[in-house]
Amino acid sequence: MMGAFALGAAQMADRRVIRVLVKSALVSLALLALVFWGGFAAFDAGIEWLAGTQSAWIAGLGQLVAAIAAVLCAWLAWRIVAMAVLNFYADEIVSLVEERHYPAFKPRDIPLSEEIAMALKGAARALAFNALALPIALALAVTGVGTAIVFITVNAFLLGRELQDMVWARHPKGAVPAAPGRKSRGIAPLAASTRFLLGLAVVGLLAIPVANLLAPFLGAAAATHLVHRAAARRAGNSRDGHDAL
Repeated sequence: MMGAFALGAAQMADRRVIRVLVKSALVSLALLALVFWGGFAAFDAGIEWLAGTQSAWIAGLGQLVAAIAAVLCAWLAWRIVAMAVLNFYADEIVSLVEERHYPAFKPRDIPLSEEIAMALKGAARALAFNALALPIALALAVTGVGTAIVFITVNAFLLGRELQDMVWARHPKGAVPAAPGRKSRGIAPLAASTRFLLGLAVVGLLAIPVANLLAPFLGAAAATHLVHRAAARRAGNSRDGHDAL
């Protein structure tokens, strides 16, 4: 796991990687600004409707509360926004990693319609599972740490699967190179524990200022290395078993 992230970090000096990082970061920040603006407008209108505008003091307090609530919404939405944007640039990121480290693999080009569908599906899945976890998280709020543990666990599992699927989507079944005369093997699934640790690492990076802008790329790069290593182990074990027979 650490080696996969280290390889991803080492490739960040590549100018092509920097271009992808800048594009994805700017788009993510622009969308986050829209989330904040929409949240502030909605909360401000709701508070004004509930409390009325009898005085400037109440109106000012309402705007302050609306701003705080909007910031909280934007913070909670950052992971969903960042990963949705990453889906649009995942093809470029995975291509750059594979071009440098796994040139034998021949990925397919993903059409824009499929990239949009993947981004929407990932965002919808994240919203749905976080909404389902919300009652449990609120019930555990009295513990002080229970709420954070619930959301971290849920999003770690979601992120691990999403990052793995980003690599899988680029490889049709049987895309793993095999020895001459041997049947090609498909991309191997990551172990559940590996997916969780991958997602957990990215969730941690997303919570750190500045690092959260790099987290999507590092996660996608690390997932590419982990998936390819799993595929190599699977192909190696298959060949060893064939030779033993």
